[in-house]
Amino acid sequence: MSSIPVQRIKVLQFLNGFAFGGTEKQASHIMTGLDRARFEVHVGCLKALGHLTDEFRQHAASFAEYKINRLYDHTALTQLMRLAKNLRRRAMDIVHTYGFYGNVFAIPAARLAGVPVVVASIRDMGDVWTPRQRLVQRLVCRMADCILVNAVAVKRQLISEGYDPAKISVIANGIVVPDTSAPKRGLHEELGLPAGVPLIAVLSVLRREKGIEDFLRAAKIVSQQWPDARFLVVGDSIYRVPGSDEVVGNSSYREELERYSKDLGLEDRIVFTGLRFDAASVLSQVSVSVLPTLTEALSNTILESMAAGKPVVATNVGGNPEAVVDGVTGMLVAPRDPVCLAGAISSLLADPGLASRLGQAGRRRVIERFAVDAMVQSTEKLYVDLLTSKAAASPRSLRRLSARPVA
Repeated sequence: MSSIPVQRIKVLQFLNGFAFGGTEKQASHIMTGLDRARFEVHVGCLKALGHLTDEFRQHAASFAEYKINRLYDHTALTQLMRLAKNLRRRAMDIVHTYGFYGNVFAIPAARLAGVPVVVASIRDMGDVWTPRQRLVQRLVCRMADCILVNAVAVKRQLISEGYDPAKISVIANGIVVPDTSAPKRGLHEELGLPAGVPLIAVLSVLRREKGIEDFLRAAKIVSQQWPDARFLVVGDSIYRVPGSDEVVGNSSYREELERYSKDLGLEDRIVFTGLRFDAASVLSQVSVSVLPTLTEALSNTILESMAAGKPVVATNVGGNPEAVVDGVTGMLVAPRDPVCLAGAISSLLADPGLASRLGQAGRRRVIERFAVDAMVQSTEKLYVDLLTSKAAASPRSLRRLSARPVA
């Protein structure tokens, strides 16, 4: 007797675009990590732009762009209907959307297409959105079966805004833990700095809510005690699309920060590196990693710094305390307090033993609680559990699940 072919669960990952950001990295980990014997992964987006675009194209069973200029016009409606048609044609089992634009555009299309399970990811504290945008997202997310967040802090925030607690699931970010046995070299030479000079770095997109001004003020204070220290701002306020002349963002904020650093007399101590794609290499060579953000869900930069075995100084906001245990795996300081920030940085520079202990404890915490494989497995389980709960209402999904054992 021939065996019945096993049908894989069809999942569409839908994003705004593919810039090198935290959300995009995590979606990439999910897309590439899902068990291909059980899942067939498709990708949709509003803009096929960003350094990760080729990676998503290469690993997807299908890839489609639904290009719009705004969410509320005739073009958006036409593209939404096109997405719904494609979802029906491909008999998609799960649609997983990411972020405000992905959620608002793709969730109605998925419901119109009769997709059995819809998962909406919210990976920020909402501070960057207007009250109207937050209201729109909340109303749209009522149509989702699950709101997936990456931090308990985000869950608390959503509940306070009126989201259904029963629909919210928390799966923390997953990080690829690097091998630190052979530290990388060359950053000092690249930057024209003497070997052994302490490097204190912020790795972040340059936006006002990231608290970069506080880092610059703290650098001014630290440099008075540690005149040989240098401070790196790794990131940019613009994103140049590979292979085109298109620029996303605005260079004026970086220029504003550069002027401010000169006003503080730091022009010889601050290095604005611009956007880099070798975060692991940079982190392997810094003395202290700093995240002075004013709002955060769960920062990839913090986790990557901890994974690299580097001591972290972060603001006590959002999900940062879920990664950094103050005095154990790093240091937490109040936001908008450059004096306190400078004090934490200086204490680590003054006590290499403490810096090493915090860095190694942070690395162990990432390995134990934020490993990428565990994140992918939790996501797989969530998908299957949601489909199982919908099986009675969706015979097609029931056939797919009954065709193979459910882990």
